[in-house]
Amino acid sequence: MRLTHPSTGLVAWGNAWLTGHVGLDEAADAVERQGGPHVVVGVPGENGELPLRRGLGAFRVAGLAALRLALPAPGDPLGLTGPPDFNAAAIDTGEAVLAAVGERSLGLIPAEDRRGSSYVGTRWEVHETRHGTPDTPSLPEADHQLTMAVRDATEALLSVDGGQEWRPEIAEALSALRESHRHEQVGGLAPGYAARAHRVAALASRLAVVVDLARSTESAGLSAAHVQRRAEALRTLDRAVRRARVAACNSVLDPVG
Repeated sequence: MRLTHPSTGLVAWGNAWLTGHVGLDEAADAVERQGGPHVVVGVPGENGELPLRRGLGAFRVAGLAALRLALPAPGDPLGLTGPPDFNAAAIDTGEAVLAAVGERSLGLIPAEDRRGSSYVGTRWEVHETRHGTPDTPSLPEADHQLTMAVRDATEALLSVDGGQEWRPEIAEALSALRESHRHEQVGGLAPGYAARAHRVAALASRLAVVVDLARSTESAGLSAAHVQRRAEALRTLDRAVRRARVAACNSVLDPVG
């Protein structure tokens, strides 16, 4: 599981801009601080690639109203609406942005953009997608699922024999997660999001670190049963993290009340 996703920043700051909480320059600067220069290819009515500011501005002229995050995985097309070719590309990348642009539904898939020896940025390819609201959890649902995942999965990971031989930061991160979920945390999104969305996004980011550390740890010396138990726990964490991130980023579009 990737710890950072350019799609998360684009959705959070793009929606903050669309809802009037930040200006276009502030939104674009925030997105590019996370992933270097961004260019967009395939913007309606435009030729070639556009810098992020011009791309967002052109989308706005075309009727951009909202951005939604998708963080799919094999067997779990979280946040996607089709068609199959777009879904397959998004699943292969592990992320996408769905944009409501006038009467059209468009999908943006990021890729690393390397040019020469020093330029590293992000290139967005625009695709046509199907209309429809993806099947994703609400913020309260994702918050509850994340709470259960922290409780159940961390207990499973810490109870696996040989866990003492893991890199020590794993146990430290797990202990910090248990404590951090009891407190409000702010961070990871953009202005205009509710405190609960900030807290869920922040916790999901910390949980992603645990998953990454645990997956990078060798399972040598563990029994087959323990290897299976750890793998199941990590799948649980991965699923909860992706749903929490999607729900937090998309929550600004949820109906009020």
